[in-house]
Amino acid sequence: MSFEPSARIETVLSEGRVFKPSSKVQSTSTISGFEKYQQMVDSAKSDPNKFWGDAALKELHWFEPFETVLDWSNPPFARWFDGGKTNVSYNCLDRHVLNGKGEEIAIIWEGEPGDIRRITYKELFMEVCKTANALKQIGIGKGDLVALYMPMIPEAAIAMLACSRIGAPHSVVFGGFSSEALRDRLNDGEAKVVITADGGYRKDKIISLKKAVDSALKNNACPTVNSVLIVQRTKEKISFNPERDYWWHELVPAQSSECSPEYMDSEDRLFVLYTSGSTGKPKGVVHTTAGYNLWAHLTFQWIFDVKKDEIYWCTADVGWITGHSYIVYGPLSNGVTTVMYEGVPRPSNPGAFWEVIQKHKINIFYTAPTAIRAFMKSGRSLPDSYDLSSLRLLGTVGEPINPEAWMWYMEVIGRNNCPVVDTWWQTETGGVMISPLPGAIPTKPGSATLPLPGIEADVVNADGDSVNEQEGGYLVVKRPWPGMMRTVHGDSKRFRESYWEFLKPKDGSYVYFAGDGARRDIDGYFWIMGRVDDVINVSGHRLGTMEIESALVSHASVAEAAVVGRSDEVKGESIVAFVTLEGSNELTDELLKDLKMHVVNEIGVIARPDEIRFTNALPKTRSGKIMRRLLRSLASGEEVKGDTSTLEDKNVLDELRR
Repeated sequence: MSFEPSARIETVLSEGRVFKPSSKVQSTSTISGFEKYQQMVDSAKSDPNKFWGDAALKELHWFEPFETVLDWSNPPFARWFDGGKTNVSYNCLDRHVLNGKGEEIAIIWEGEPGDIRRITYKELFMEVCKTANALKQIGIGKGDLVALYMPMIPEAAIAMLACSRIGAPHSVVFGGFSSEALRDRLNDGEAKVVITADGGYRKDKIISLKKAVDSALKNNACPTVNSVLIVQRTKEKISFNPERDYWWHELVPAQSSECSPEYMDSEDRLFVLYTSGSTGKPKGVVHTTAGYNLWAHLTFQWIFDVKKDEIYWCTADVGWITGHSYIVYGPLSNGVTTVMYEGVPRPSNPGAFWEVIQKHKINIFYTAPTAIRAFMKSGRSLPDSYDLSSLRLLGTVGEPINPEAWMWYMEVIGRNNCPVVDTWWQTETGGVMISPLPGAIPTKPGSATLPLPGIEADVVNADGDSVNEQEGGYLVVKRPWPGMMRTVHGDSKRFRESYWEFLKPKDGSYVYFAGDGARRDIDGYFWIMGRVDDVINVSGHRLGTMEIESALVSHASVAEAAVVGRSDEVKGESIVAFVTLEGSNELTDELLKDLKMHVVNEIGVIARPDEIRFTNALPKTRSGKIMRRLLRSLASGEEVKGDTSTLEDKNVLDELRR
């Protein structure tokens, strides 16, 4: 079977560029050629139990073998690999040390001030064992929830692995969250310990973390928390409660470097990770041991295809699912060298990312479209001044990427030598679901391309019926997969209703839906339209905000754009765009008219923005996602409500209000 994608893409936003895997990439890829990909897809579809069972036996270590691959007798509550016993820490560390990889580098870490640590698999194993024993000493055992509120330092990964070693599920709270957001998550998860640091470095400033923990715990506001373990990072002065607080550098080094891994049931909790919702109440997404481990392991292996001695870097924070799956668990389970970086591009070092790539000779680089668009805004002269020739593969994660940013990424950062893998997935899915495989699937700028083997994705209408090519609809997954979330912590009703009962197919089956809209083109490629509540219905026409944003960003004067819908009694919804301009460009009436006409030319008159508002910055979460929910409220003249704890800079919101 051959696969020749058509250059004719009949989406509202036309995209005709197609990039086939080069012969060089194909010759070195484990999954080489579309035929190999299709064979895997067919195998997973014809006998999913054999496909997943064989993969689990081959890729993971088991103390006791599983008896059942999938129990789907009580949908939507799946049980994977029942009867089996394993340990994620063992899969990430022990087996590599026992197989002679102990002296190979597991983590390269660089701090914002420039300090560097290279940690071998053997050293990481010993540090994890010591930390696990320290947790035991302060009363943590199997099943106890441990919260992490930390900067991007090696101790964050060490703590995660130590928790998994003793069977204590962890809940990582991003270090940029407020003390109120931390308190909510500690109480919802009933955490017993908080692991934190005195502070961390971010954008040339020290972020005080212990102070926020103290505020969260003040007046016994989190009654289940008994202890706080503190890493000394910035050496700033902190308050210390001798009845509750422990210094990492005093407690951990004194422990034994031997700690037997707990034999964990496949469905034992591995972690709870909170996502913010529009209601203001965060959802605790529960992931379990074996299925998550397998999915993070396999997807990392398939998509990034890391070779021996290559260096991989994901720029995310471990406070997000991307950091869990593609900084810690996926790479380490595969025995790869993973990079952790505390810093970000900042006034004192705008070329920080390119400096890290040049210094450590990074081969695989995985970052967010938001970052790419920011790099575009500052121009190519900065990345052009660094040696990026070590790069072999580029990836994007976190939100849909507009075609022009995709092309800039490939041309400027990849120097036209690196395939780009645009990945679609969510906290709830555990790992990537739709993505090109670099040696097998031709790419199109802006498309996540095709589902991974074993993922049966579809685009459907409200009745659960597949829609036609080029027609927008709900993106769903029709079969269970190992990395799927198991429930919402403490709220199984919310899990069922939010993810599995929103759409009700006529045959009564359960399909997973987590809020994204999509289209499929004539080649079956998926084009993510953004959140369904980011799809605008103008006079009966469904327009993805991403499509209009891409049109705006393709204008030479625009650096970034966010588009939302506003209620309109005639058209149903009108289009409001928030735009930041490139460099020295200034707002004029001529530019305003030109931008509206540019969208008309790119998409059609139906997509012409009714209003364009110009701003110096857009409201974003600390992970870089634009908070369109807030923009919708502002566009409609409503009071901003709901959870704003993830907002990176609240001054942006005040400016937009003015």
